[in-house]
Amino acid sequence: MNQDLFVYNTLTRKKEKFIPLNPPHVGIYVCGPTVYSDAHLGNSRTYISFDLIFRYLTHLGYKVRYVRNITDAGHLEGDAGDEGEDKISKKAKLAQLEPMEIVQKYTVGFHDVMKAFNILPPSIEPTATGHIIEQIELVKVILAKGYAYEVDGSVYFDVEKYNQTKDYGVLSGRNLEDMMNNTRTLGGQDEKRGKLDFALWIKAKPEHLMKWPSPWGVGFPGWHLECSAMSNKYLGEHFDIHGGGIDLVPTHHTNEIAQNMAACGKNPATYWIHTNMLTVNGQKMSKSLGNSFLPYELFSGDNAILNKGYSPMTVRFFMLQANYRSTLDFGNEAMEASEKGFKRLMNALTLLDGLKASATTGIEIQPLTDRCYAAMNDDFNSPVLIAELFEASRIINSVHDGKMKIDALNLELLKNTMTSFVFDILGLKNEQAANDDLPKVLDFIVNLRNEAKVSHDYAASDKIRNGLQEIGFKLKDNKDGTTWSKI
Repeated sequence: MNQDLFVYNTLTRKKEKFIPLNPPHVGIYVCGPTVYSDAHLGNSRTYISFDLIFRYLTHLGYKVRYVRNITDAGHLEGDAGDEGEDKISKKAKLAQLEPMEIVQKYTVGFHDVMKAFNILPPSIEPTATGHIIEQIELVKVILAKGYAYEVDGSVYFDVEKYNQTKDYGVLSGRNLEDMMNNTRTLGGQDEKRGKLDFALWIKAKPEHLMKWPSPWGVGFPGWHLECSAMSNKYLGEHFDIHGGGIDLVPTHHTNEIAQNMAACGKNPATYWIHTNMLTVNGQKMSKSLGNSFLPYELFSGDNAILNKGYSPMTVRFFMLQANYRSTLDFGNEAMEASEKGFKRLMNALTLLDGLKASATTGIEIQPLTDRCYAAMNDDFNSPVLIAELFEASRIINSVHDGKMKIDALNLELLKNTMTSFVFDILGLKNEQAANDDLPKVLDFIVNLRNEAKVSHDYAASDKIRNGLQEIGFKLKDNKDGTTWSKI
């Protein structure tokens, strides 16, 4: 088995062997949410994908420091994140609340969604407002290196000067001239020397709610600056993996690289990993098209485009059935198929503990285990992994039905492979098994049926069997007794 892990690097546009800077330590930075509204499904897909990566690297034995920030100030409404009104301040004014009340409400909501999807918390979750000093110091360094300029209390990054010696479009693959031609004129443009220049520090208007003193006057940090300062503090000037949604490539991540290169001459990360977008029935998910919905609407089915609600683990399973770099299309048929697939996988796991080993075996599990690792080592290929786990489920069902034999050694490997990849790596949970009393209740009912059979009360026995069948549980009689399984 090839033990090497390969990851697709947006920076080089190819798969590369993963070689940590300081093994066994691995540093990951993922851009977190701007907490001015409910977490949306696009967010959720990104964080489920990086949860998979975090879990797998940990499973391989790496000591992972996973940093995922909270943007609680400085993210403005414009495409580049530094034009227009602050998203959080705007929401606070509309709701007549303090900005930090908005931040608190939506941060709690974000954490609730992450918990529902069984996404592990990051090692560190820094906030932008908690690192104002670090951001001011970083602006000072970039100014001193000559890659920024100050205008009336605001500080801007000089993209054209930077591009004279470095490649501003190294991540996106675009050249500066094309980017300038495709950039529309924005408010505040008269202060900037170039169309692509972006704000490192923004002078606050008197009515602006979130502002801090700085050497250039009272203001607030630019959105791009925040991530550079926080990743630098907790992971260093250069670390292993930087990630986020693919929509962050053209501006946010491009500007992060420019800031870091200007300050210390290093690209912040060796590997840049990006998740692809969500679509709904082939269309991009957006509020303007009326086809967007929130995670809790998906759980409850409380949305016009949904036929029904789906459990959080069904949604997580659905997302993992596509590679993180592929466009993922939501549709009722696709969700229903995922629900059936997820139940089939969980049913097999329910049977696994009850399997009995034979003296001989009809199957060798090691090749299947090797294929599971090969899938994950190929750029975290979760859909291929899931296909292998369905093959494992087929084996479990065949052994349970007496169609196949398995010895103790292979049975133990089968159990370890299934539990490691399904629960520890894919991060799935058996929602049916969440009620610890359910097996006890079913065992009690099965015993009542057995007593009815012993008493020759076949009408009661059949009524119990048929009743359990109707609510989704199948009974199987064999020489060792009666077993039950979820249909």
